[in-house]
Amino acid sequence: MTPRPQVHYTEVRGDQAEDDLRSFLNALPSQPGFLGAELLVSPAQPGLALVASRWSGQAPPLPLLAGARAWVFEVLEAR
Repeated sequence: MTPRPQVHYTEVRGDQAEDDLRSFLNALPSQPGFLGAELLVSPAQPGLALVASRWSGQAPPLPLLAGARAWVFEVLEAR
């Protein structure tokens, strides 16, 4: 069975969250299976930044920043 694609979310909070995650985002394309990623912020949640990355199969182990939280989800359906 072919592994399902995965989405990896990394969340950082704080005044430097956006800058810290920009560096993290820039390092992702060199990882095997990388399909794309976005750096996200919400005007409703100042100081919160998130990178959502997509992987062709299992997301590789990614080095997390101090204080970061991360989750991996398998894609069941996409449109």
